[in-house]
Amino acid sequence: MDRIATVETDQGQLYGAVTEDGFVALSHDFPQWPTLRHVIAAGVLDQVAAQATGRAPTHMAGQVRNLPPVPDPEKIICVGVNFPDRNAEYKDGSDLPKYMSLFPRFARSFTGHDRPLIRPPENHTLDYEGEVAIVIGKPGRRIDAADAYDHIAAITLANEGTIRDWVRHAKFNVTQGKNWDNSGAIGPWLVPFTDAAQLDEVRLTTHVNGELRQDDTLSRMMFPIRQQIAYISTFTTLVPGDIIITGTPTGAGARFDPPSYLVPGDVVEVSATGIGTLRNTVEDET
Repeated sequence: MDRIATVETDQGQLYGAVTEDGFVALSHDFPQWPTLRHVIAAGVLDQVAAQATGRAPTHMAGQVRNLPPVPDPEKIICVGVNFPDRNAEYKDGSDLPKYMSLFPRFARSFTGHDRPLIRPPENHTLDYEGEVAIVIGKPGRRIDAADAYDHIAAITLANEGTIRDWVRHAKFNVTQGKNWDNSGAIGPWLVPFTDAAQLDEVRLTTHVNGELRQDDTLSRMMFPIRQQIAYISTFTTLVPGDIIITGTPTGAGARFDPPSYLVPGDVVEVSATGIGTLRNTVEDET
């Protein structure tokens, strides 16, 4: 499995391949594509990944700081309440919705793998949401669902961390609870997308301090990923590097009685079949 990441090093920001032995920097081999967003736009993610074959690491794991894999995406769009059990959590008697719920997240609201999620001083209801994320590779508008997978360059994971009290500040929107700096994470790397099986039957789990909190399969989504791409591209042009965060299963901390929010020292691990594990600790903002 190819694993392509963006990291910060003493030499600055680099992209390259993650291997069992470390990190193989590839940025300098492709100066025409300065970031993975440029690589994705050029449609050469596989070519870049292949360049790492047989090469020794340029950096050991402790010599790099993980960043979200796609720098400065134009859009990050999140799908809310997208599993049947998640809809039932609201206990409002509503049927399955006709249309999907969507909201934006800003790039600076995410940090990278093995970096801390930051709990702000204004409110301590920091919660986790494990999700699979897709990265758009081929631009499109009004994309047919049957063609949707042709527009995916790569898949990754997200912890769509949320300040729960702040999603309740307004009647119809959740944006302000979803965009605190470094409250969520994306990573640990990109896996090039080549086959529908990479998404259709994926099992997604979230553990907090080793305890299983979320566990479901993407096949149970109310709005499958093909439909997400089709619906979103109806109203906005999807461009290379755009990220769609596809929905979280039941089991977030807000639904415990009493709620079980994240506190400093917690470790959250989001895992999915064929992708890997996104791991983050929790710290208070200083």
